[in-house]
Formats: sequence, C-alpha cells, structure tokens
Amino acid sequence: MGGVTSAASSPAPAETSSVLGLAPVIPVVVVQDAADAVPLARALVAGGLPAIEVTLRTPAALDAIRAIADEVPDAVVGAGTLLTPEHVTAARAAGSRFLVSPGWSPRLLGAMRDSGVPFLPGVSTASEVVTLLDEGVTELKFFPAEAAGGTAYLKSLSAPLPQARFCPTGGIGLASAPSYLALPNVGCVGGTWMLPADALAAKDWGRVTELAREAAALAV
Repeated sequence: MGGVTSAASSPAPAETSSVLGLAPVIPVVVVQDAADAVPLARALVAGGLPAIEVTLRTPAALDAIRAIADEVPDAVVGAGTLLTPEHVTAARAAGSRFLVSPGWSPRLLGAMRDSGVPFLPGVSTASEVVTLLDEGVTELKFFPAEAAGGTAYLKSLSAPLPQARFCPTGGIGLASAPSYLALPNVGCVGGTWMLPADALAAKDWGRVTELAREAAALAV
C-alpha cells in the first residue's frame, strides 16, 4: 500500500504505508455543502491537522474530497464510512489517499486491500481483531470507541494481541484523547470535537483553526 503524510505546516507530504502515521489526531468531517470543503480543509491544515477524513454520509462527500485533493495540497484527504467496494472505487476516483470503514466484510476488505492506499477496517471485538490479524491486517479502526469499551478495552487487548494497532473513533473529545494516545497500541485518534456545529454553520474557519491547533498540541 502507498500513502502520504504531512507535517503540520507547509512541507510536502512524504510517503507512508500507514494511516496511523498520518497524524495523531484525524478530524472526521461530515460535509453538507461541497463549497465549504476547501476553506474547512485549509482551516484544519492551518491548525496543524493535515490528515482529514471526509465521511461518505452526504451527497456532497465525493465532491468535497475531490475539491480538497485538487485545491489543498498540504491536506491529506481520505474517505470514511466506506461500506461497499463501490464506495472504495468512488472514493479513490475522487482523490482519497486513505480509506476508513466502520466495520468490514470480506468483499469490502478485498477492495480496500486492492485500492493502493492505506486503509483502516473497523472492529469492536477481539474476535474481529483476531480474524483481521489472520488476514495480515494489523492497523484497525476501533469503533465506536467509547461505547465499545474505551481505553480499558483497548488496554486489555494490548497484552494478548500486541501486533494490533488502532485508531479509536467515536465519542472521543479533547479531554479523553490523551488517555487513548498514551496507550501502546494506539497510533492516532479520530474525532469531531474540533468541528463544532455552530462554527461550521457560521463558517467560522478561524475558530476551527484554533480548535485544530489545540488538538494538534496533544501530539507534543
């Protein structure tokens, strides 16, 4: 698999084969209006969060991914909420540079594996982790993180399954993110707390940048 990573500022992204190597915090973005995609991505990059997961939950998602890929070179845009192989194909055609799913099936896993970019299939149980390790997949999304057991659950997996590493997403905020990032089997976290609904509605990109900068500081 080939992919990209980026520092918090302007250097060109370097190659990586890991979603977990992109950034310690990945904003999970739901774009309602594709016209907001570029200023939103620029605000996140300015705050030090270059890896951006755009979820395929709205009709605007693919256009948003395409716009960010074309117009925000310092952003590393990926697609989330992938549910089918067709989603994978469409996300890659739009310019997605990493892929994330809330769960997985054999067909979806095969399409993600064949995509040519890093990917994170979602899991919430030890059995799913063991099954994917048997498939040679060691980097996983843990979802929904808080509802599925949070840091205590992930910590309990680290001893019997040390080769598995996770990006927990779901219910994580600024206060809880550091406890996840401190775990040895967590490479990054995904969240929406730097994207409050009122700021997005007001197109207050300056506030998004401030909140992104606060989140990026968790990596220090």
